[in-house]
Amino acid sequence: MPAQETNRRCLAVILAAGDSTRMKSSVSKVLHPVAGRPMIAHVVDALAKAGISDVALVLGRDAEKVEAAARNPAVRATTHIQTERLGTAHAVLAARAAIAQGYDDLLVVFGDTPLITEAPLRAARDGLAAGNDVVVIGFTAADPSGYGRLIVENGGLAAIREHRDASEAERAIRYCNGGLMAIDGRKALDLIDRIGNANAKGEYYLTDIVEVARAAGGRAIAVEAPEAELTGCNTRAELAFIERLWQERRRHEMMLSGVSMIAPETVFLAFDTAIAPDVTIEPNVVFGAGVTIESGAVIHAFSHVEGAHVRAGAVVGPFARLRPGADLGPDSKVGNFCEVKQATIGAGAKVNHLSYIGDAAVGAGTNIGAGTITCNYDGINKHLTNIGENAFIGSNSALVAPVSVGNGAYVASGSVITMDVPDDAVAFGRARQENKQGRAPVIRDRNLAIKAARKKAAE
Repeated sequence: MPAQETNRRCLAVILAAGDSTRMKSSVSKVLHPVAGRPMIAHVVDALAKAGISDVALVLGRDAEKVEAAARNPAVRATTHIQTERLGTAHAVLAARAAIAQGYDDLLVVFGDTPLITEAPLRAARDGLAAGNDVVVIGFTAADPSGYGRLIVENGGLAAIREHRDASEAERAIRYCNGGLMAIDGRKALDLIDRIGNANAKGEYYLTDIVEVARAAGGRAIAVEAPEAELTGCNTRAELAFIERLWQERRRHEMMLSGVSMIAPETVFLAFDTAIAPDVTIEPNVVFGAGVTIESGAVIHAFSHVEGAHVRAGAVVGPFARLRPGADLGPDSKVGNFCEVKQATIGAGAKVNHLSYIGDAAVGAGTNIGAGTITCNYDGINKHLTNIGENAFIGSNSALVAPVSVGNGAYVASGSVITMDVPDDAVAFGRARQENKQGRAPVIRDRNLAIKAARKKAAE
């Protein structure tokens, strides 16, 4: 019976106290984002999805920031500071107080493995529920060089052999240690306390727990996870590789769910991007956090969408930018070289070309002409522009907020609107045109004379 169905209590210890030296960064590596979310937050989310609600964070550098990044409403977390770096077993014991609370299962994971999913975590716990003392999560490596090998005998895990200590026959093994493991919570402290440091570095390695458990009459096994899920991060290059793997996985999931991506390798998603079936995404589109796209919408090429809600049948782009608070109604359109921020665009409304709509409400069926801007900022405060339904805003107009344009109203092209426009009114906010007959040659001759004088002065 799966561990989750037996109400076994589980504590997950997340090791995240490293100095991140190879990242060459001013912040802890587990704070670096993957898909717009700190690495450690991905790990905590996987634990929560696996039904694990108790977490012990073993922290060092940037402890307060890491603790904040790891917060998850489904998880109760305690923080434990590791002041010395004496190996992975020593790091786990930094959370001794939490482990000693008494759990059936103990999971040890790393804060820099953001691709881990709940499936191998559940499998490891199921291994404990079946009566094993230690369950190591391994993977079959495409290239096992440098990894510890999992030595399996008669279905059990006999040892984890480091690459440098492995024989030629053992180096041929492609089943490798992923680092993550589950330990019988009732025996965990005793087993870890028995791990010695008789090695070149004088450190306490958690991998030695396999042989310690077997020597005590216990049993260890390994369960397998996809290699990608166990990918850790130590450098910026590895961070970019993890980002690529995350994006590939999420794009694939979305396309299987009914989302069309013409060139998926050019589409970049955030951790919480929600896209419904029958949405089409063209090439070179970037989604920031907080985006929802409803069915039938089209996101054209080279658009950037963040913190926005695009409703059914709406069209965005190409070359459009939706900033936080943008809410596009059904069948509306925000076209090329337009920017929308903290604004609602009503059903069927159009903002087709070269416009900025910020801190505004645009009614259903309204047309916003090319080059229109809502002047929402007075240098200190932001102000709201309200545009009613079925209104028409002529090209190259500036609406100086706070201001309202009524239902069915017209604003003449080139207007600067500083007063409210009533329903069905036509507003002109520009100077009257005057034609000066015969003046063009005078201006042209003057300009030519100035040009000639400048050229002579330069000689």
